[in-house]
Amino acid sequence: MHIVTVLWLKSLEVFSNVPDDQLQWFIDHSDDQRLGDGEYLTEPGDPIKGPHVLVEGKLSLHMFQNGSKREFVMFTKGDISGYLPYSRGKISAGYAQAIGEVQLLSFRTEKMQEMIKDHFELTQSLVHVMNNRVREFTAMQQQNEKMMALGKLSAGLAHELNNPASAIVRDSISLKEHLRLGPQVFKKVVGITIKEEQIDKLNEVLFRIIGVKEQALLSLKQRMVLEDEIADWFEQKNVENSYTIAENFVDFNFSVADLEACAEPIAEYLSPVFNWISNLLVTERMVEDIQESSKRIADLVNSVKTFTHMDRGMEKEYADIHIGIRNTLTMLGYKIKKGNITVVEDYDETLPQVKGMIGELNQVWTNLIDNAIDAMEPNLKGTLTLKTEKDREFVNVSIIDDGPGIPADVLSSIFDPFFTTKPMGKGTGMGLEVVQRIIHQHNGNVKVKSVPGRTEFTVCFPLEN
Repeated sequence: MHIVTVLWLKSLEVFSNVPDDQLQWFIDHSDDQRLGDGEYLTEPGDPIKGPHVLVEGKLSLHMFQNGSKREFVMFTKGDISGYLPYSRGKISAGYAQAIGEVQLLSFRTEKMQEMIKDHFELTQSLVHVMNNRVREFTAMQQQNEKMMALGKLSAGLAHELNNPASAIVRDSISLKEHLRLGPQVFKKVVGITIKEEQIDKLNEVLFRIIGVKEQALLSLKQRMVLEDEIADWFEQKNVENSYTIAENFVDFNFSVADLEACAEPIAEYLSPVFNWISNLLVTERMVEDIQESSKRIADLVNSVKTFTHMDRGMEKEYADIHIGIRNTLTMLGYKIKKGNITVVEDYDETLPQVKGMIGELNQVWTNLIDNAIDAMEPNLKGTLTLKTEKDREFVNVSIIDDGPGIPADVLSSIFDPFFTTKPMGKGTGMGLEVVQRIIHQHNGNVKVKSVPGRTEFTVCFPLEN
């Protein structure tokens, strides 16, 4: 057993500047309390007592969410837990459990008003503990939410990046194999004699055809018909590999009339020239695929950079709010596709730029959109509607889903810390609390309306912060 003295209390940083007589008063109005390993100091629903100074041992503060234990803080020797001056919390929401043998110096809570009235320095030191606790706890939970969001985004982003990366690897291998066949085609081409004006005319026709950007999309039936027409034309003209190369010309929307135009200047060399052109078209298609996949990766990386605002500080700045929302949709793209969700974007593109902490606002869009996607999961499909509009000097952003809705009996609790209806591992119960805190930092508010088949979260904050 440790005997608590004024000297021992003054060895703790929190009490180092408190006068001795006030510390002695604190000891005189406290009780020595012992807990065995596993015993509870408080359980949910118990009145919060104290403050308690932890003299020996450890004390775990935790909650159970959906049957799973979640620890929030571990108090060790010299830490202060329990009720503190001016604290608004009266009833415990979680468990305070002894880890090993625990000794506490427990102040009698009923003497708190006397402490506040007559012992300024002692009260001040405990208020400082409370302020630090709130600040550290808030920062910890916000960081946890960011890590949860990052985990959700990284899973989807891995799939989004994997597709174009795999395409690049696949096309690069195919291109390498294809280029090995080039010498055989080249051998036949160099054996022909063709005038310069014939080459110029062929180039003119050829690049006019493949230079068309807006090409008609063919149905499977239309494509098969066109392939047969082109292959038959090649057969009639005695062009080698007619059915093999026909597919390549269809890919670039060549018609029989286009082939006739290409054939006119090189009529006596149709087979080697059209096989050479086919070879070039295959190379062109593979290079285009690699370019498109590379651009997709670059766009995704840029979206991540813009979304996280990793190259910016935490100061408020002007930005187009729609960029952050669209980047959020990109980050959650895989989850949206997996959930068979249709996205409807109804934006007021005339909105001026808003002033805010862009990275923090992106976390708001992530939490709200991710919640909406999860809400529609039981339906195996859904429609997500995103709407922006100007309301005088404010901007309204609405996130609407057609899921089953939020039960009326829990609607008033959804912004409370630790409240969640999601299973363990899918939610911390801090997502909406973080949303509300960030929007309050922007001098705005978050409202929710929900009925079966429609839930709408509306974020409102000033254009100028």
